[in-house]
Amino acid sequence: MATTNTSSATAQNAQNRRAQVMIGELPNDFLRVSYNNTQQQVMGDERIAQILQAQQQAGFMAPIPANIQGRLSLTVVQAKLAKNYGITRMDPYVRIRIGHSVIETPTAYNGSKNPRWNKDINLYLPHGVDSMYLEIFDEKQFTMDDRIAWAYITIPQSVLNGDTVNEWFPLSGRQGDEKEGMINLVMSLSEVQQPAVQSTTPILYQQPVVYYPQPIGGFPIAVQPVPAGMPAYPQQGGTPQPQRPLYTEEDFKQVKDMFPNMEDEVIRSVLEANRGNKDTTINSLLQMNSD
Repeated sequence: MATTNTSSATAQNAQNRRAQVMIGELPNDFLRVSYNNTQQQVMGDERIAQILQAQQQAGFMAPIPANIQGRLSLTVVQAKLAKNYGITRMDPYVRIRIGHSVIETPTAYNGSKNPRWNKDINLYLPHGVDSMYLEIFDEKQFTMDDRIAWAYITIPQSVLNGDTVNEWFPLSGRQGDEKEGMINLVMSLSEVQQPAVQSTTPILYQQPVVYYPQPIGGFPIAVQPVPAGMPAYPQQGGTPQPQRPLYTEEDFKQVKDMFPNMEDEVIRSVLEANRGNKDTTINSLLQMNSD
């Protein structure tokens, strides 16, 4: 009798296991991690910032954009945070969004509640932009970076008037609004001379931020277009020349062969940002893969 009951239980267990097996085609989202809108935006900003940093290191050159108030100099000095989240000391870094620009500081490893960055940022401030959105993240090795604090910061009027401001701004977070600590920023705005349209000499500058003309990985990125009637690089003479494509499909295929696991949209965006220069594009993609 005992043997019969044991055999019956074993058969029942085997039947239950078979009932749990999925038969047929797997669903499209099988083993795929789903993210909410906030997580998607954070991941998109992180990806954009990595590409922008690669472009900064590659020395991307571009004409001075139109419709700007001036050149904003921003130094992210340090922060005093309310709490150390996690078992070990935090490794904080800062991500800042100003207009269409996304900038990151280096990571302050073991910075814990008192990280110091002393990161200097220079960018052109468009007319109508008078604030920034700032986030502090704790860098993680095996999981998604943890957002510690954030703040909407209005650029002081004295900065827009030409003064240099060194201030501490409150941070919000899990502790509550403006209760997560403080961050120290130094800001100043300098005037920039716009080049004349009739100039025959291209005026270039070292641009810290690149604007992409198409979405990257499904995250739309706003574009700052060249003003109507003004070429990206002034032409010699009075007759406009037809614009050649930045790169050919053969150029794209050669780069794609070197980075088969890289998404097509990313490769095309970096190619366009580098005006079809394959060597600079390859260096930028290598730096992205090494990060």
